[in-house]
Amino acid sequence: MAESLTGMKKHAVFIYSEDQLGYKFSETHPFNQKRLILTIDLLREMKALPEDLIVPARTATDEELLLAHDQRYIDIVKKASRGEVTPEAGEGYGIGTEDTPIFENMHEASARLVGGTLTAVDQVMEGKAEHALNLGGGLHHGFRGKASGFCIYNDSSVAIHYLKQKYGARVLYIDTDAHHGDGVQWCFYDDPDVCTVSIHETGRYLFPGTGNINERGSGQGYGTSFNFPIDAFTEDESFLDIYRTAMREIIEHFKPDVILSQNGADAHYLDPLTHLSSTMEIYREIPKIAHELAHEFCDGKWIAVGGGGYDIWRVVPRAWSMLWMEMNSQPLPHGKLPEAWLKRWQAESPVPLIETWSDPENMYKSIPRKTEITEKNQQMLDKALYMIRNQ
Repeated sequence: MAESLTGMKKHAVFIYSEDQLGYKFSETHPFNQKRLILTIDLLREMKALPEDLIVPARTATDEELLLAHDQRYIDIVKKASRGEVTPEAGEGYGIGTEDTPIFENMHEASARLVGGTLTAVDQVMEGKAEHALNLGGGLHHGFRGKASGFCIYNDSSVAIHYLKQKYGARVLYIDTDAHHGDGVQWCFYDDPDVCTVSIHETGRYLFPGTGNINERGSGQGYGTSFNFPIDAFTEDESFLDIYRTAMREIIEHFKPDVILSQNGADAHYLDPLTHLSSTMEIYREIPKIAHELAHEFCDGKWIAVGGGGYDIWRVVPRAWSMLWMEMNSQPLPHGKLPEAWLKRWQAESPVPLIETWSDPENMYKSIPRKTEITEKNQQMLDKALYMIRNQ
């Protein structure tokens, strides 16, 4: 149970089961769930994750998966999990590809990640906790009948349908992963009760190539899809200015019942798969602002999931630890990381660990196009805000 022995509602609960580590394509694949182990270990060293705040992730049922996925697709994933589908036969469904290879028990592992997000939903919507975090979730590229971009089932899409069906909720989905949250956007593109917001690196340079500012929704859902494609090499100040300004305008306009945020940690300068120049500073501010907005507009109802993040040693554990500490109303840390954690993992890390919560000032050279990039981002933001205010 997420309630304490006194029956008091908890600030936040942390959804986790070791089974979530089973979502593993290969030893060399960039999507590496070891980042969950590293994050949990860091939080425990900080005395920031009491055992009574950990709630086990359940497994999503087929009926729940069908909220956002086709039966034929689920059947193919199950067969592939048993080794009954060749990569060639699976390719049309997005599995067996270089990005999303087939692995044993793929269906079970994927359904467990979805179930973790549904567990988080129930904890919040049943009043057991104000906030809930499932770092194993955030697989935002999955489509109704196709896997994409390391994502087999789309836990956020299933969870939003679940929020609507079971709780009648009006949902604001916020995605700050460096990659556009395409799977979630297209799933609710014509739905007036779901607002999707994605701040991401422009698709001119990065997968999946979508997320243009003019993707606004369709039919009754027109005006409930918002995209903020930022230029490559965007730094903290420009990123956060867009996030702060846009989120307040959008939430005041949409008036949701609950916030579901996807917290990919791949906008960082050190991430090997993206081209942004953010530092740990954005991972202090993004959850802080979401937390404030949740209390101001949604009675505190805030569900958060993980997402991308491919520098699992130097970036993800620090970023996700700060997300949890903000969510659980703990002071965000400064100074040096715990010595025991650094010593334990440095021996295994292929790169020197960053020893402080903040990044070193000389982490990267000055961006020569900083002024131009900032101006382009501001023009994009101004255009987006104009559309919000005049729709």
